[in-house]
Order: sequence, then structure tokens, then C-alpha cells
Amino acid sequence: MNKTYQKKHELWLSILFASFAINDETIKSRLYDFSQIAFRHMKWLGESILESGDNYNYDRDMVLLKRSSVFEVIEALEEEVKAFAPFYPETILGERIKTDDAYLLEYLSQVLAKEQNNQEITAFNMKREWEDKNLEQSQIDALTLFLFEESYKEYELILVYAYMQARTKNALHFNVFQDLVDESHFHLKSFGNMMAKLGILALPRELHEMTYVVKDLDKFVKDGIAEEEAAKVMCKELSDAIKDEELSKFFDFINYQESYHIELMKKLL
Repeated sequence: MNKTYQKKHELWLSILFASFAINDETIKSRLYDFSQIAFRHMKWLGESILESGDNYNYDRDMVLLKRSSVFEVIEALEEEVKAFAPFYPETILGERIKTDDAYLLEYLSQVLAKEQNNQEITAFNMKREWEDKNLEQSQIDALTLFLFEESYKEYELILVYAYMQARTKNALHFNVFQDLVDESHFHLKSFGNMMAKLGILALPRELHEMTYVVKDLDKFVKDGIAEEEAAKVMCKELSDAIKDEELSKFFDFINYQESYHIELMKKLL
């Protein structure tokens, strides 16, 4: 079951980053929906593992290959979904996961059936240009650094809060963790799509066990509040540095959301 959990973790990331890489809004949106289903599979698998008295971790063994066309991305994803077949548990949950994956494969085959879907992938071209706007190099550099730092932070928070949520019996804690996981999903989606637009899409680095096995909840929450405060500073600096009203307002928006995350975390204290 631990290997099943790892493979589903990897599949979640593969579907998620395929959605970031593809420019077509319809395909992007559908793949993101499937990634959220895969994340729920992870949640349910984790619960099942804990109920059996075992444990799981966030180890992974994968790379994000730089594909140049939509069909290359979809075909690779198709093979990965098919390769998951030996890991389905022979349970009601296993049957649910299997049927969800079967429909994902059906959707991928529909995409591949239409040649007009085979557009160029620009998410890995390293051009570091923001749409048709002529941002100064210093602004692009600041945006690049922010996106790499914050995409890792949001990935980390999704997994850490999910790990803690699965182990709490406190309803308030459970609800706060759910809110924080949901918010971090939105932020990771936003930052991943922005990285793809810049041509710098990359997987966040792997989590060390010490990151998510929390021994002192009080210290963890206080450290988390400090981290959110630091993210607010980065958002404000980026908003001030980028001479583009649309981007500046977006980072102001993220900044205000981080403020509410701090209030949510204070509830845990």
C-alpha cells in the first residue's frame, strides 16, 4: 500500500503538471480536474493505510521531462496511468480509483483523436518572457525567483497539512487544515501556470520527512505564521517591483489571502 501511495502521489503530480504545461484552456481545465481527483485518491489511500496500522511517506521517484507537443505530454501521461494498474488495491476504494483512471484514459484518448489538439508546448522553452509585455529583466528575475520559492512552499504546505489532517481527531483542526490545503492548491495552480507562461515549468523539490512529521504542533504553527509573513513581504515587494498593473494586482490579491491564512493558523493555536 505504501508503494501504491507513492505511485498515486507521482501520478497526481504528472497530471497536475501536464495541466500547467498545456496552453489549451479546455484541456488544461479538464486535466486539472483529474489532478484533484488523483489528490483525493491520495487522501483516501492515506486514510486506509493509517486504519490498517501502517504509515506512508512522501517519497517519490520521478522527473518532469521537457515535452515539445501536447500529444507528447498526453501520450506520456497515458502510459503512466496504465502503469499504475498493478497497484490497485482489491477493495471498494481500489475499484473507485480504477474506474476513475479508466475514464481519465478515455479522456486522454479523446484528446489524441483530434489532430488540432496537438499544439506546441512552450512551458519548458526557458524564454522567460511574460506574454506580450516587455517587462524589464530585473522584474523577470524577481518573478522567476518568487515562483520557484513559492511553488515549492505551496506544494510543501499541501502535503504537510494533508498529513496532519489525516491524523487529527479535532474537528476545528481538521477544518482549518482543509481550508489551508484548498488555498494552497489554488496558489500552486496559479504559480504553476505562471511558470509555464515564462517557459520555466519545473517540479518542486522533494520533501524531507522532517518537514511533515511534526512533533511539536505549537512550534510548527508559529513557524508557519512566520513563513506566511515572509511570503506577504515577498508578494508586496514583487507587486511594487513589477511595473504591470495586472500582475501587481494579482500579487496584492495573493498577499491579502496570505493574511487570512495567518488568521486561520492562529485558530490552531
